[in-house]
Amino acid sequence: MKKNNLKKFYFSFSSIFIFILHMPFAFAKNKPTSLAKLPVNKQAFFVTGDTTLNSILPVEANALSDIYDSLRLNIMGLSNQAFQYAMQGFGYLSKAGKFSNDKIISIVDFSLPSSKKRLFVIDLEKMKVVFNTYVAHGMNSGKEYAHQFSNRPQSNQSSLGFYETAETYIGKNGYSLHLEGLEKGINDKADSRAIVMHGAGYVDESLIQSQGYIGRSQGCPAVPERLHKPIINTIKNGTCLFIYSPDKNYLIHSRILKEATAMAFNSSN
Repeated sequence: MKKNNLKKFYFSFSSIFIFILHMPFAFAKNKPTSLAKLPVNKQAFFVTGDTTLNSILPVEANALSDIYDSLRLNIMGLSNQAFQYAMQGFGYLSKAGKFSNDKIISIVDFSLPSSKKRLFVIDLEKMKVVFNTYVAHGMNSGKEYAHQFSNRPQSNQSSLGFYETAETYIGKNGYSLHLEGLEKGINDKADSRAIVMHGAGYVDESLIQSQGYIGRSQGCPAVPERLHKPIINTIKNGTCLFIYSPDKNYLIHSRILKEATAMAFNSSN
């Protein structure tokens, strides 16, 4: 599909909360159609895979699949489930006016090991992946994989869920970015825990070659020193950051995902 076709279609989705505001995209031959007007049998339902959550997310299947494929996110390694959840929650929060900059979304995929590039910064206006690089997890969340998460101070673990990026500052780790956790009981203590984005020398490929994984943080999503400034400058001041893991506790208790699911389901009926 050509880029000009992509741009035409996505303007038709600007009012649909489960999609990203201002996103350009298109089907090559189909006339733009709002999700709410689609017959139920023509909607796809994304099932979480966690039967205890029992949630079904109605989405424009072809649209999400084509975004995912056209950005080559599957080839880059971003899990489809992480992408689906990110889009659903982001759409819900954007509809609520949470983000002052809804043209950028950042996704951290902790289903991947730290030896993989698991940070994806996506420019939704230009429809391109701006950064795909390494990102650290908390030292008590695991070694190669992050599999334990906490909102507690001094836990030295990562916190999952949706964040709003805030202002930058110069701290003990140099140029850094404040993060506001948007999920009560899950990541809302990010500020008091000093969970921020910053550059770190231990987020380096040389460590992967020597030990099989990068270094770990005290819970911060630390990024490579050579990229931290451009990444922070791209996502600062009111964009969405989603930190994902196929963690059952998070999927069951995330109020944002539940509300996004409910609103999406209601709009289709």
